[in-house]
Amino acid sequence: MSEPDRTVYGCAVAETAEPGSVLLPGHDVPLGRYTTVRRLLPQRPRRMVGAWCFADHFGPQDVTGRPGMQVPPHPHTGLQTVTWLVEGEIVHRDSLGSDQTITPGRLNLMTSGHGIAHSEQSPPDHPPGMHGLQLWVALPEHARHGEPRFEHHPALPVLADGEGGDGTVTVVVGELASARSPARVHSPLLGAEVLLAAGGRRALPLDPAFETAVLVMSGAARVAGVDLAPGALLYLGQGRAEVAVDAEGPARLFVLGGEPFDEPLVMWWNFVGRSHEEIAQARDDWMSGRRFGAVTGCAAEPLPAPGMPTVRLKARDRHGRILQPPAGDA
Repeated sequence: MSEPDRTVYGCAVAETAEPGSVLLPGHDVPLGRYTTVRRLLPQRPRRMVGAWCFADHFGPQDVTGRPGMQVPPHPHTGLQTVTWLVEGEIVHRDSLGSDQTITPGRLNLMTSGHGIAHSEQSPPDHPPGMHGLQLWVALPEHARHGEPRFEHHPALPVLADGEGGDGTVTVVVGELASARSPARVHSPLLGAEVLLAAGGRRALPLDPAFETAVLVMSGAARVAGVDLAPGALLYLGQGRAEVAVDAEGPARLFVLGGEPFDEPLVMWWNFVGRSHEEIAQARDDWMSGRRFGAVTGCAAEPLPAPGMPTVRLKARDRHGRILQPPAGDA
């Protein structure tokens, strides 16, 4: 997908008062014909948080009388997609034959393995609002060549008001305090939604071995002493056993965390791989109708892949540093 001129939300990249914390602005990216998202990962100063390698925040948006989200069939390799809604309704269809409607508070988790195709579309008779997150998790080497898989989890564990502070915490993936998500992941990971009422305060326990980041979906909050509003990602680094979250008004936040992901990645279009050749092969397979299968039940034409760049794609580590290919490799 091509990107429009970047719109920065509320801040420039900045070191915060706490060591290791960085406030990262998002930028606008079109998603299909009808939806614009705020991309929070990857960014040049911070490509990943644990194995989380991609984060889009969309909405809140009034889609009354409009198509809503309409993303035609497209391929993925080497990743998991995590779809989380707080408003709206989206129908997921994939080349495994899955046909699953997702509504707020439920989790869609798709594991691409070696290759899968899917579509995401608001149904014709959809709710008036749309708001949510689309997240990617990079698969480690031992899992990325496996068979594709789709999971839908209608019930997730919740830490209620009083268990560590005010509000509620829904554990979407991974484990937090006494709650563990049923979602299957392939590296130590955390994804959790925090919902606070006005005047709410929560102390979230963290794994010090994890990198952690927090985004605000709605409202405003003070996180680890930093004022945070929608449209930016606060990267908190490693080594924290706890983070404090305060909200003067109602606020909804999402916490991303995980052990640092040390495998080099090449990310291009909808593919996560390890080399230029691997990405080029995935593109060729998609355009030739190989590997990914067909998405049934979706009338939209599959998305064509963009042309490969004129320069070689380079593997980068989690800090964005280009890794040199082995001697003799082109």
